[in-house]
Amino acid sequence: MAEVITMPRLSDTMTEGKVSKWHKKVGDTVKEGDVLAEIETDKAVQDFESEFNGTLLYIGTEEGSNSPVDSVLAIIGNAGEDISGLVSGGNSAPQTEEKKEEVAVSAPEVSAVSAEIPAGVEVITMPRLSDTMTEGKVAKWHKNVGDDVKEGDILAEIETDKAVQDFESEFKGTLLYQGVSEGNATNVDEILAIIGPAGTDVSAIVAGGGKVAAPVATEAPKTESAPAVNATVSTTTSTGGRINISPLAKKMASEKGIDISTVKGSGDNGRIVKKDIENYQPSAAPVQQTAAVSTSVASAPAAQVAMNFVAGETTETVNSQVRNIIAKRLSESKFTAPHYYLMVEINMDKAIEARKELNSLPDTKVSFNDMVIKATALALRKHPQVNSSWAGDKIIHHGNINVGVAVAIPDGLVVPVLKNADYMNYNQISASVKDMASRAKSKGLKANEMEGSTFSISNLGMFGIETFTSIINQPNSCILSVGAIIEKPVVKNGQIVVGNTMKLSLACDHRVVDGATGAQFLQTLKTYLESPLTMLL
Repeated sequence: MAEVITMPRLSDTMTEGKVSKWHKKVGDTVKEGDVLAEIETDKAVQDFESEFNGTLLYIGTEEGSNSPVDSVLAIIGNAGEDISGLVSGGNSAPQTEEKKEEVAVSAPEVSAVSAEIPAGVEVITMPRLSDTMTEGKVAKWHKNVGDDVKEGDILAEIETDKAVQDFESEFKGTLLYQGVSEGNATNVDEILAIIGPAGTDVSAIVAGGGKVAAPVATEAPKTESAPAVNATVSTTTSTGGRINISPLAKKMASEKGIDISTVKGSGDNGRIVKKDIENYQPSAAPVQQTAAVSTSVASAPAAQVAMNFVAGETTETVNSQVRNIIAKRLSESKFTAPHYYLMVEINMDKAIEARKELNSLPDTKVSFNDMVIKATALALRKHPQVNSSWAGDKIIHHGNINVGVAVAIPDGLVVPVLKNADYMNYNQISASVKDMASRAKSKGLKANEMEGSTFSISNLGMFGIETFTSIINQPNSCILSVGAIIEKPVVKNGQIVVGNTMKLSLACDHRVVDGATGAQFLQTLKTYLESPLTMLL
């Protein structure tokens, strides 16, 4: 009989898993204990073994895809066995297709009762003038209802989330309707204005929000503009000719250093409008026929935009499961826990001497980070409030001291945990940190090795960072940030001498740890590091 294997919950915070790699494919023979796949959780990538014998009949999650916990991951059974009834959602696809067909059939009926846009009428919606714009405010209308509008005329000044910009009309006719009164705002893609032949009834379009069937009538006949009108918006070239250009297009061309004599207008009577400047390409400049004009073009400022450079390539990287969870967890911590920070400077002269003596012993290699972990664990034993967690209506005081040590990996950051760190000696701390850091970078950590921390440490001293602050790794109430050891002048016994100092920053959750409590913890930690022998008492 076929066995359904679901996406396992490989950590206490896991809600979905990603199949990094399948080690078996459909049709392969599977034995109990064989690795079926590598599953990436919110904390690590783990091998997932089969508990059954048989043939892999179905894969529910493709390689590189995510699935919720308890959803179908795979089905194992006898070769040729019918598993159609076991495949989750097997009957949902046809229903979905039927629904799509129903929607497709009903769509024309909706369109049939929609008001049609009369011939020559254009609905102008609030434009998206910046990549973050969601609504726009009409700072000023330059045209009123009933006014004639020509292509390239400025209809209004639109205030976005970044600036106020002139908004040109791309159509000509009469302004029939203003969707937003001056000084008010509306969402992007909502009706801003309606332009069309004078006297056209647009009430049905307004009632429908502008979302009506496409017009089936022929395009409104174009009328020739009077030469006198064109002359009012024209400009003179260096050769004495006149160029018909809208005010906004002229301003944009000046800002971009574009020679307007090389731009071909798409408006009425060859008028240059905003879109012509936006779409302008130097290579598309018209070829002049006469020697006089050619000489003028050769000396024109168009050469200013012909820059020689290699454009950088914009790429995208799909977030890994680890990166998504890091983003989610740290955002929750930053926006829910009231962080505050305490900083202290440690004199590390004695710690340096103590480390030299320790490392002179056979088979001993202790780092400053190991000494900080040891001192932190002992300080936590004296200040149990710092070794606590917020739990809504109560505070949990942890009996064990489990120190999480942040480790950078290609996908982001993981925090392997040293369990009962206060009972570990230097050699045990050093060996454990090196082992877990190495396996973290090769994705060899198990989920239980990254669970249960009661306090966290982040060290950037090896990168030369003197001081920084960290975001609390919940459910911890504190995280210690460790900077580099810096050689600098210090005052000892009233004399300026060369000393070695290190700065520590403690981020605290004010719901659990008050300022005085955090300060007392740092005082104890400072005592241990400045007098390493006290850690042996």
